Amino acid sequence: MKEVTLFYLKSCPYCRQAIGWQNEIIASDSRFAPIEIEYIEESENPEIANSYDYYYVPTYYVDGVKLHEGAATREKVAAVLEEALR
Repeated sequence: MKEVTLFYLKSCPYCRQAIGWQNEIIASDSRFAPIEIEYIEESENPEIANSYDYYYVPTYYVDGVKLHEGAATREKVAAVLEEALR
């Protein structure tokens, strides 16, 4: 299983939406239950956020590779979770 990192902001409506879809997908398919996601709140961890190459949140990395940046769709969030299983 690959490592998933999510950069987000508490005040970001797109981040809340992506996390909601992520939680729905994980709850609906037990294959995704073991995936551990590291959540990094950008404004609380600027030193970590600045060490990554992205501009918009939510941003997903899987094994250090950026897979999604910015407003997401349910399908894009599902694709991130599928990649974590490979």
